[in-house]
Amino acid sequence: MPSDATPEITLTTVADWATLGERWQDLEARSNASFFQTWSWIGCLAPERYDDPVLLEAQRAGRTVALGLFNRRRGWISDTLWLHETGSPQLDSLFIEHNGLLIDAACTSGADDALPAACLAAARHVALEGRPRGRRLILNGVDAIHLRAATASATVANLTTRLAPALDLAALRRNGLGHEDVLSANTRAQLRRSLRGYAALGALAARRAADAPEAHRFLDELARLHQATWQARGRAGAFAEPHFARFHHALIDRAMPPGEIELWRISAGPATIGYLYNFQHRGRILAYQSGFDYALADRRAKPGLTCHHLVIEKSLTAERICYDFLAGDDRYKRSLSDTATTLHWLTLRPLLDPARVADWARSLLPVARPNV
Repeated sequence: MPSDATPEITLTTVADWATLGERWQDLEARSNASFFQTWSWIGCLAPERYDDPVLLEAQRAGRTVALGLFNRRRGWISDTLWLHETGSPQLDSLFIEHNGLLIDAACTSGADDALPAACLAAARHVALEGRPRGRRLILNGVDAIHLRAATASATVANLTTRLAPALDLAALRRNGLGHEDVLSANTRAQLRRSLRGYAALGALAARRAADAPEAHRFLDELARLHQATWQARGRAGAFAEPHFARFHHALIDRAMPPGEIELWRISAGPATIGYLYNFQHRGRILAYQSGFDYALADRRAKPGLTCHHLVIEKSLTAERICYDFLAGDDRYKRSLSDTATTLHWLTLRPLLDPARVADWARSLLPVARPNV
């Protein structure tokens, strides 16, 4: 397929979710999709999450080469399209990462940004049900290609960049190394002290949920520990929003049969140290959520460090290429990783963006001067 052929790009509303799922999975098989771009994630509870869904499709020679599912929020001056999110803070508490348009791998060789740039430009300007053009786009958790494409097609605002630390499992296996071999001396000392402390309670073990019913039980226990930790810190916790747990229980039923979900219980003898909820896609492990029992051992124990280390050691025996801690500057992520991916959260603003219009109007008002 010629990569320089001009794509035909359309925007349509979504009416048939089953058909969209089939088309999505067809392109997914031809793409370099992350787990967050798969139909397992995108399609989970989609009919109830997306109340005004808009599908972007790019075709070359009658073949679909790009898809993007947006949810539309209608405004007086312009609409806003959220890529693979809804625009609702409660529903979007899922926090998507490694996001982006689903693109045929044959169209992504080299540093070619032409197709994503054309798609983002079309998302802003292609006619859709007579609604105003010049739409605002919200792109969260996207890569450098999408940032460059966005910069080429519009004014980028509200740009936030975060690192997603990761551990190169393939390199460790290739070099015959264990996880401890690539840790700093300080991290290694903390980990060994923590392992000894927990070992005093009984044999250390990391066990993966064997089936969906057990995975549901593990997730409930993870949520209990997670909420206890964060509420003790005066924070709401990820599971405070009921939709969060509902989504992930539905995701277990969708994504565990093909092996894309891993829920781990890490224990010391009969005592539970914590639970890890990871995704697995094409050899990449994504460490998505956790719950730890901080009262189980003394203050020198590191449950997060311990749990991730034991699961990483398990992952080294499989054909896994990367253990991705996802975005965040948590110390344990930096301590356990040896590389990182840069992700971006941004807004593409139209020329008549309401916020810009308001700023311009305020600039015309006389400045009140204090009496002197």
